Amino acid sequence: MEGVIGDQMKQGIIPRIVNDIFNHIYAMEENLEFHIKVSYFEIYMDKIRDLLDVSKVNLSVHEDKNRVPFVKGATERFVSSPEEVFEVIEEGKANRHIAVTNMNEHSSRSHSVFLINVKQENLENEKKLSGKLYLVDLAGSEKVSKTGAEGTVLDEAKNINKSLSALGNVISALADGNKTHIPYRDSKLTRILQESLGGNARTTIIICCSPASFNESETKSTLDFGRRAKTIKNVVTVNEELTAEEWKRRYEKEKEKVGRLKGKLEKLETELNRWRGGETVNPEEQVNFQEPVEAVTPVTSTTEIIKQALPVPASPGIMLGSLSNEERQKLEEERERLYLQLDDKDEEINQQSQYIEKLKEQMLEQEELIASTRRDYELLQQEMIRITQENESAKEEVKEVLQALEELAVNYDQKSQEADTKSKENESLTEELLSKQSALNSTSVELQQLKDMSTHQRKRITEMLTNLLKDLSGIGVAIGGGDNEIKVSADSNGKLEEEFTVARLYISKMKSEVKNLVQRCQGLETHQVDSNKKISEYEKDLAECRLLVSQHEARMKSLQESMRETENKKRTLEEKLDLLREECAKMKAAEQVHAASSKEKAEERKNEATMRVALEQQMDQLRDTYQKQIAQLRDEIAEKQELINTVKDENQKYTLAHQQLQQDYEKLKQEEMEKSNKLQELMLTVERREQARKDLKGLEDTVAKELQTLHNLRKLFVQDLQARIKKSVNAEDEDDGGSLAQKQKISFLENNLDQLTKVHKQLVRDNADLRCELPKLEKRLRATMERVKALETALKEAKEGAMRDRKRYQYEVDRIKEAVRQKNLARRGPSAQIAKPIRAGQHHVLSGGGQARPTPIISPSKNISDEEMRKRKAISNES
Repeated sequence: MEGVIGDQMKQGIIPRIVNDIFNHIYAMEENLEFHIKVSYFEIYMDKIRDLLDVSKVNLSVHEDKNRVPFVKGATERFVSSPEEVFEVIEEGKANRHIAVTNMNEHSSRSHSVFLINVKQENLENEKKLSGKLYLVDLAGSEKVSKTGAEGTVLDEAKNINKSLSALGNVISALADGNKTHIPYRDSKLTRILQESLGGNARTTIIICCSPASFNESETKSTLDFGRRAKTIKNVVTVNEELTAEEWKRRYEKEKEKVGRLKGKLEKLETELNRWRGGETVNPEEQVNFQEPVEAVTPVTSTTEIIKQALPVPASPGIMLGSLSNEERQKLEEERERLYLQLDDKDEEINQQSQYIEKLKEQMLEQEELIASTRRDYELLQQEMIRITQENESAKEEVKEVLQALEELAVNYDQKSQEADTKSKENESLTEELLSKQSALNSTSVELQQLKDMSTHQRKRITEMLTNLLKDLSGIGVAIGGGDNEIKVSADSNGKLEEEFTVARLYISKMKSEVKNLVQRCQGLETHQVDSNKKISEYEKDLAECRLLVSQHEARMKSLQESMRETENKKRTLEEKLDLLREECAKMKAAEQVHAASSKEKAEERKNEATMRVALEQQMDQLRDTYQKQIAQLRDEIAEKQELINTVKDENQKYTLAHQQLQQDYEKLKQEEMEKSNKLQELMLTVERREQARKDLKGLEDTVAKELQTLHNLRKLFVQDLQARIKKSVNAEDEDDGGSLAQKQKISFLENNLDQLTKVHKQLVRDNADLRCELPKLEKRLRATMERVKALETALKEAKEGAMRDRKRYQYEVDRIKEAVRQKNLARRGPSAQIAKPIRAGQHHVLSGGGQARPTPIISPSKNISDEEMRKRKAISNES
């Protein structure tokens, strides 16, 4: 409605209408004077609340003498420029009820009504016109499932939807046209807008709807509401206040009309009497009913004045039921008295409602205290539940570790069985190799070819060894750092045995490093288990200390109550003692009086002496008993004080122990943080180990391929030898020197093959160890992921709690603002309003000395004359 006030492009309907009104006034004749009043109120929770004076909380709706509803007690401000109107709007906007929902960050929680009352007076002929412009901002209909309203916001939404449904019922009844009863009194909104909806007014409704499919049902119902409202037709008349001369002129006019009607009535009576007498009346003498008679004015006050001024003569044939002046005056007095009683009752209702509002505020404060205590209790319960859950999770982790160890043992057994089978296969292969070597001893012809083949195989083996050593050096770098690199000799004719020994040493070093890492991981796990046990023990001690503290506090309370009881007993005994002393003093005074007056009566004196002695004895006995009781009470008080001191000392000890436990708990937390950091480092090492495992797997594949190629070459070599042996059965034997060289080369190849098989077995064992550690690390990773998920859920809950706290904080801020405004207004007190007349034809003077430029804007109006509407249309057409 307001938009951005001061911006010509982004300003809303209200600023445009205000500028249009004042520009129209400035463009009119100078002999016209205007008085403009504005008021601003809202309908919140079905209660009318003044936005310009927040102390007026529950205003009532009354009717004036013309049966037009108005809000009684609403603050009215006289304004003389658009800037003053905008200041009033800003002041009212600051007091409106606004809340945050899922669909709107600044959702209005009430219907606001901005009323502009304009009075025009012609200084020349004293003609007066008046009109009211209601600018109503209706709160939108809400669905709780979409807005997520709860608590006070939900109650506000209920009242908003209730008033909007009442407005829809009124518009439906007005659009029907056949209904005699319009339910204006179902809601205060429809009661205030009674004249605007179905009275002397022109109404403009602006509908705000959404094109999104998400809001399809709301958009359809809103458009149906607007379609029904378009069918309502109102008859509009000008609100004109007549002067005395105008009233006199109208009175004379009505008087002449009544005289003419009176003469016609007399003629009709004479004609009727003639007809009744049996005469026939000629058509020329008959009264003509077609004579033009001026229409009676609709103003009820003039007709009443005419009826009071001109009594109609009673004829014998016509009965006229008119009231006398005295009866009418009595009725008017009775009506005024009833109106006064209604006003008094409304004021009483307003006072009662204000008292009820105060009681409700007190109840809300008490409920807030109860809710805060409940929240604290729930937080403590949640903390206890969280601690128990952590304990359970620690137990589950221990179980998982035990299961992982069992799985490791099973995997170790399986791998050992696989190693035995592989060793058996290797032995069978060696036996075959021995048989082939025996066959080689018999070969003598193909020695040169064997020499060439052995050199070729030697080259290939050296290349394989160099590649293998390079891969091992890369794995060592990945596991232990960059210091453990293997230097591969470039000389292919070097000693292969030295290279194999270097590879063996490096592999043993890698194995020791892996074992050290595993031992470190196990040590950290055992340390973590011990720390968890310590934390659980400390928590148990803390709970026991809390129980002891609560027991001692209860004991102190009981001791304090017993002390209070003893003090009360002491006070009662002292009061009784004072009463007895007063009685003794009175008795002594009476004795003195009797002693002075009874000198002549010795017997009475003796009796009085005996009585006095008896009373003194009784007083002594009572004094002794009271002193004993006081001494006992003092002893009891001393004992109770000693008990209190001992309890205080014990309480201080327990508080110190509690503080010590808290410090230990903080230390354990720090240790747990350090362990989590170490766990992250271990995770990094595990990732490196996983990468090394992948590299080892690739290396195993390459070694297996090379072994397969060697096996194939051996088969080919054996087949070739067998074929050549068959061919060279009749060949001559070679000399023994060549056979010896061949045997040496074969033994060298056998040694190399044994070393390669040993390296392969070692790599297989290392791979098995890494695979055994893999499930354990995966379980740790799963535990960390679950912990991350739990932290994410906790973060989400914390965000939701922050949103709720934000809403609660906004509500408290609004309540405090309202209380501060009420206090300020109570200090300020009621002040009189000064009318600021506006002279037409003169622009409003700004603070800088200039004049505001008129910007004609077409806007909807209410209760304004047709002449003004025509002038506005002419101005808009010219612009």
